[in-house]
Amino acid sequence: MFKRILIANRGEIACRVIKTARRMGIETVAVYSEADRDALHVEMADDAVLIGPPAASESYLSIDKIVAACRKTGAEAVHPGYGFLSEREAFPRALEKAGIVFIGPNAGAIAAMGDKIESKKAAAKARVSTVPGHLGVIEDEKHAVKIADEIGYPVMIKASAGGGGKGMRIAHSKSEVAEGFNLARAEAKSSFGDDRVFIEKFIVDPRHIEIQVLGDKHGHVIHLGERECSIQRRNQKVIEEAPSPLLDETTRRRMGEQAVALAKAVKYDSAGTVEFVAGQDRSFYFLEMNTRLQVEHPVTELVTGIDLVEQMIRVAAGEKLSLAQKDVTLTGWAVESRVYAEDPFRNFLPSIGRLVKYRPPAEASHDGVTIRNDTGVQEGGEISIHYDPMIAKLVTHAPSRAAAIEAQSAALDSFYIDGIRHNIPFLSALMNHPRWRAGELSTGFIAEEFRDGFKPIAPEGERARVIAAAAAAIDHRLGARKRKISGQMTGRPVTRATARSDWLNGQEYILDVTAGVVRFGDGLEGARPASEDCVRVSYREGAGAAGEVEVVSSWKPGDPVWHGRVGGRHVAVQVRCLPNGFDLTWQGAQARAYVYTESEAAAARLMPVTSAADSGKKLLCPMPGLVVSIAVNEGQEVKAGETLAVVEAMKMQNVLRAERDGTVRKIHAAAGATLAVDALILEFA
Repeated sequence: MFKRILIANRGEIACRVIKTARRMGIETVAVYSEADRDALHVEMADDAVLIGPPAASESYLSIDKIVAACRKTGAEAVHPGYGFLSEREAFPRALEKAGIVFIGPNAGAIAAMGDKIESKKAAAKARVSTVPGHLGVIEDEKHAVKIADEIGYPVMIKASAGGGGKGMRIAHSKSEVAEGFNLARAEAKSSFGDDRVFIEKFIVDPRHIEIQVLGDKHGHVIHLGERECSIQRRNQKVIEEAPSPLLDETTRRRMGEQAVALAKAVKYDSAGTVEFVAGQDRSFYFLEMNTRLQVEHPVTELVTGIDLVEQMIRVAAGEKLSLAQKDVTLTGWAVESRVYAEDPFRNFLPSIGRLVKYRPPAEASHDGVTIRNDTGVQEGGEISIHYDPMIAKLVTHAPSRAAAIEAQSAALDSFYIDGIRHNIPFLSALMNHPRWRAGELSTGFIAEEFRDGFKPIAPEGERARVIAAAAAAIDHRLGARKRKISGQMTGRPVTRATARSDWLNGQEYILDVTAGVVRFGDGLEGARPASEDCVRVSYREGAGAAGEVEVVSSWKPGDPVWHGRVGGRHVAVQVRCLPNGFDLTWQGAQARAYVYTESEAAAARLMPVTSAADSGKKLLCPMPGLVVSIAVNEGQEVKAGETLAVVEAMKMQNVLRAERDGTVRKIHAAAGATLAVDALILEFA
């Protein structure tokens, strides 16, 4: 076994590899760019080497610098993680030449499967069913349009060396092919240093299902079941689960056998993933093979109990697989949510900045439920413009799919991040979406269910009652605390009225809050800890239904998450204090809450409502990024939907389009400029 390995990566996957290596008694070496000098993976490793400036092409993608770091630190082997050099055939060849072991598949397997075009050809040769498409070289956008016309729309334009949704576009017409071809090539060049793309038929209403394979250097290959990765946005996975709610045992066995046969055909000898596009009728077609560890590997680890990173290390060291296919069993259900630094309310545009607060739910296993958080950041750290926007992967495992989803929903409610925008409100809304819970999935799920983008969810029904009750309990605790401030003037004791007016986003709820006079109800047993507040909240929603609920919590001022029980239900509500109020979030629903006494409410009703100024005549940069191009000139008339500019951030190119017809009056930014969020790009007349 190796004594010291180097991780040629960054972020959460570097931290993930370090954890397993540490458990195995193996020392670790981290590499880092100047932008990652204070990163968590650098802190966790036993040793660390600076390998260059922030640009990936000059640091994490530099084979020579990685090899030099190995020689400097005495690392015997290199784990590539995912992305960067993980699927570059030249990388394991360079390591082998330097006498260093690559913790991954052999270079021949990478050449056969890592390249998306070559993998299609190899699969066809092995008589694996593949999606119709053109696998040859595409010369230019005219050639791309001709090919798409022959295949039939819609088509998928995809980077040959791609992954993670980058360098990928779906086109439904000739004009979309021409634009998508150029954008896909540019993203592929920027992300992978390889601008080759191919075109294939896009299967309507498909599901994305992949099989995890594991092979050793002695000819043994097994599969570890499937993962369902159909919940995607912009072709990038958002939520994954294992197993798939679509497959039955027969289909699972057939897909597994096909994946193993393909892996054996290329002498695959590490962890890898064979991806399929599946129809709702359980038909499936080979899509591609990823010759590396997948981002979503934790769900497979939790349902099989197998540490994939450990297996990769042992295989690289020459050990035989200790498992046969008959030893692999799938137990329970696992769900993973990818937490990204992006603003779901602004079309998921990237967000950068400092993590002022980063409080993930505690990792634990309790009552058959496991919560796991794979992350590469820490409070006070910075989300950089230079790399992928992933903050963490939150994973839950439980005996059933419904229980795993419920655990995931509760864990997301407890996940508190401040300082940047993030997609947790969107993930929470997804977890409580009826179609998701029913398992009626497709890769078009998000586009179909959120056609106009994701908007803040207004609290209604149970969500409104829970948030209103939490707001009342928080206000009660703050009020009680104020009345205990020492040094107050003596006089008549302050008696606070129990009637409250609870405003959620302007909607008024009439409450009555009574403190400390009730015991546990709704089947709860045991005495209340002295640190917990217990209040009874009576509510009336305008002319709607009335009711009463018991609220119990140990929340104290300053806690970012209000943990408590509302009517016996355990809930976690995120709290952001405002002058005289709070921003509260639960299950994706957000509300600005103000809790008033009757006299305060009477005055508040008389206050004028302010509105934001109209910025419709300005194109503002929606995220910090690099201006790739300006597509218009001053004085030019544009129509709604026309491209105005392209801005790149976190390796993704974002097209900014005109929202209405107009004339460009003045351009304030030029190609090559680096802009902050809301920086002015151009103005309309």
